[in-house]
Amino acid sequence: MIDIGAIGRRYEALQGVLDERSRRLWAAAEAKTAGRGGFGAVLRATGMSSRTLTCGLRDLESGERLEPGRVRRPGGGRKSAKVLEPGLEAALEQLIDPVTRGDPDSPLRWTCKSTRRLAAELGQQGYQASHTLVAQLLHQAGYSLQGNRKVREGTSHPDRNAQFEHINRRVKGQMNQGEPAISVDTKKKELVGDFKNGGREWQPQGQPEEVQVHDFPDPAQAKAIPYGVYDLGRNAGWVSVGMTSDTAAFAVATIRRWWRRMGQRAYPQARSLLITADSGGSNGARVRLWKWELQQFANDSGLLIHVCHLPPGTSKWNKIEHRLFSFISQNWRGRPLLTHATIVNLIAQTHTNAGLKVRCQLDRRHYSKHVKVTDAQMRQIQLQPSTFHGDWNYTIRPNRK
Repeated sequence: MIDIGAIGRRYEALQGVLDERSRRLWAAAEAKTAGRGGFGAVLRATGMSSRTLTCGLRDLESGERLEPGRVRRPGGGRKSAKVLEPGLEAALEQLIDPVTRGDPDSPLRWTCKSTRRLAAELGQQGYQASHTLVAQLLHQAGYSLQGNRKVREGTSHPDRNAQFEHINRRVKGQMNQGEPAISVDTKKKELVGDFKNGGREWQPQGQPEEVQVHDFPDPAQAKAIPYGVYDLGRNAGWVSVGMTSDTAAFAVATIRRWWRRMGQRAYPQARSLLITADSGGSNGARVRLWKWELQQFANDSGLLIHVCHLPPGTSKWNKIEHRLFSFISQNWRGRPLLTHATIVNLIAQTHTNAGLKVRCQLDRRHYSKHVKVTDAQMRQIQLQPSTFHGDWNYTIRPNRK
């Protein structure tokens, strides 16, 4: 009597180490050794098809040997899709070719090119291709799933590197003289309320903070505008959280607050202040109100104000971005910014092992976007352009009283 269970156990023990041809030959040997009824017993024990076992018996009887590494005779097995569907590869390449993607007449110009969509479009062109086959063909052709990568910064100004070197020299010289040098900028505006905030933080399992599903911009919705001042020499920051508009008046008011609350105490003998800022935004190099407000600050403080703007398109290199703002974002990740007080407290509690300390205050004043600086006011500004790129580098002197 044939022991089907024993055949099945032997098959389970060997199938992980045998290739396709070896399994066929082993099963044929078992069937032949078992004698009468062995063919059916092997089929029941292994689950093989009768066609596979028949091929194994034929190979066993012929004694044919194949080349090392082959499990089938040349030409054996199912024909590949490339053979069965001539032109399939070329049709697929045309659908995903970068040049074709820019063609308004391309059938998938405005759709997501998933493998299922590609298979469906190939089907409309008369080709039989599943989404798994499309994925295989894409991999074979050297394609892979790719995200976007931020690498293009637009056209670089020819004096970009020279300006960075100029700023570096100015900052080092200012700090070597014991004078303050700061980096300023506006952090991303935030919605105030129970809105989703990126990142995650530890919470009791199954009890995530519940927030609104949508956070569409609403002019009536409260906003927070953090404008920061980072002291390059002391690793300390000041942030004013505005409630109305990000204007040059708000920017200089923040610098003024930093000077009164932190800077003046840290640099009691200071005669000048160096400000590094982006070329655009509320502290842009071409913003008249920025220069007018700096003149008022210079008059009040008696400081000589030196300003160096980063070249256009290089705001990510501003020191305040990765020495202050990045740590603020880490500190409030995963937390909804429910109120202005919440935002102020989270910013003020930001610190690092390197000794970063931050102070923060809410600025409730209203700053209008429609303030115009006249030509007469511009003539009152004691502005002295630098010999190198005076549009980016300049000094504002206090008016003599």
